[in-house]
Amino acid sequence: MLGANLRRLSRQATSISALCRDLGINRTQYNRYLAGESFPRPDVLHRICDHFGVDARILLEPVENIGQSGNDLLRHEAVADFLGRSVEPLTEKEFPSGFFRFVRRSFMDEARFVQGLIYVFRRDDQTFLRGFEAKEAMSSQGLEATPPHREFRGVVMRQEEGVAALVSRRGTVTASFNFLAHIPSFENNYWVGYVTRPVRENVAGRRIERLIYEYLGRDTHKVLSAARAQGFCTASQLVPYHRQLLDLDKPLT
Repeated sequence: MLGANLRRLSRQATSISALCRDLGINRTQYNRYLAGESFPRPDVLHRICDHFGVDARILLEPVENIGQSGNDLLRHEAVADFLGRSVEPLTEKEFPSGFFRFVRRSFMDEARFVQGLIYVFRRDDQTFLRGFEAKEAMSSQGLEATPPHREFRGVVMRQEEGVAALVSRRGTVTASFNFLAHIPSFENNYWVGYVTRPVRENVAGRRIERLIYEYLGRDTHKVLSAARAQGFCTASQLVPYHRQLLDLDKPLT
């Protein structure tokens, strides 16, 4: 049962190798878990359950019968009809699965911009996103720049005029809110909106910036090109159309 559950849960990962790095588990050993040839030590099982948001019942019961562990916030009965499974799922036409490049101005330095990649995926008819903060951005804030600390995930929901995403790093250490609206373009692959960070008013830096999502799908050339450009850059290094969409000289209202 453990092997079957882990095979199902592992589909969420971009690759088994990346998942093993995140879990701190040897790839060969994890393959033995998947094959049902070995069982993890209690501390390793705890890491696995914590990563996937389940509990030790994955040893005995099908994961679809377990659901999420006790603090399943968005499916809690108090908000389930507003934020949980009863919300109508997003369609691929409204917001497709695959890779997106995002671009925004830095919250801390108005002269610099942040470019990055996110991966949008679907599980159980719901839409999620996953990405990693730039190493330089983490280091500049005195934060650890390891993959587990850099990773962020979010849930994407339909809005009246677009989509919204509630995004957080592991353990809700930091969170942000994204709103995006689909705009007409040559390839019909752009969403534009804004991103906010929930900090006190007297904290240094800005709290809201324009945000662009450019859909890359699974085009390897485009994805690798965007991956190489991740991190901080200046306005002159931005794609010209990105500069246009960001309206650099126009205040955000």
